[in-house]
Amino acid sequence: MAARAQIPFQPIDVGGIRGLAPWTAAQNLVRLAKSVRRARAIIRSFRPSVILATGGYVSAPVVWAGAAERVPSVVYLPDLEPGWAIRATARWATRIAVSFPEVSRYFRSSQVVVTGYPVRARFYETNREKARQMLRLEPNACTVTVYGGSQGAHHINQAVVANLPELARQAQIIHITGQSDEAWAKGQIDQLPHELQSRVHVFGYLNEELPDALAAADIAVARAGASSLGELPALGLPAILVPYPFAGRHQELNCAYLTRAGAAIRVGDATLADELVPSVRKLFGAPEQLKSMSRAAQSLAQPQAAERIHLLLQSVAREAA
Repeated sequence: MAARAQIPFQPIDVGGIRGLAPWTAAQNLVRLAKSVRRARAIIRSFRPSVILATGGYVSAPVVWAGAAERVPSVVYLPDLEPGWAIRATARWATRIAVSFPEVSRYFRSSQVVVTGYPVRARFYETNREKARQMLRLEPNACTVTVYGGSQGAHHINQAVVANLPELARQAQIIHITGQSDEAWAKGQIDQLPHELQSRVHVFGYLNEELPDALAAADIAVARAGASSLGELPALGLPAILVPYPFAGRHQELNCAYLTRAGAAIRVGDATLADELVPSVRKLFGAPEQLKSMSRAAQSLAQPQAAERIHLLLQSVAREAA
């Protein structure tokens, strides 16, 4: 993705620490120390004006290295609660950008800027009609898009395949499986009655086309990762959210935020296979509820978020110059 965008890319060797066996965590602490030295060398090689970090353990040594090299940094927190990496780097950050005002309480008030969650402009440029035409879907059929992030979500894929005949009778399906499950999921289409096979569209991975795959849908079935906080509101897309049970509190908090707003309903990972079809059927049987969920999602959208982060980076760079 970086190469396609013509962004120079420099890797660092770093691993996580939380939730790992003690010996693995110890090895990764050594890698972490080495990665700070590596990041300092990269920073010295081209002297950036400012660093943008978006959380995750790979960002921690970069922010620490930047502080050592006197390069200002902006840490962006997409979730509703800071993870370990952002907690560990916040004191070295110049500013902390957050998606929601509720998150400000975790940081010093002088550091925090509320920007919203940035998404690609394409999410605001597409619409249902154009997306269905581009993806060669039936223009007026009920449509469900299932996705689990760039790697897919195996348990969601299993639940969809287990219910595929009934789901295909309810709606046409766009199923983004992740590349590891793509061949298996496509093979299941051959087991469907002939009249249903054309209603299921499986993709291993979508990047440029992802906004259209979501815009084409009446309902999304998805994990509750941070991207759901920006992409679903941008499209006004109602969702059945299935928080990943091993993601700490983040996905549960993200899911709770959208369900409280009336933009989504929650289904547990363990019960998804049993509840998926009834949940889809119930929503399609309540068009006014779907419209209400769409309006609720759209009310959370912040189309200027990317521009706000851009302006913040420029401001921090100017202050340090």
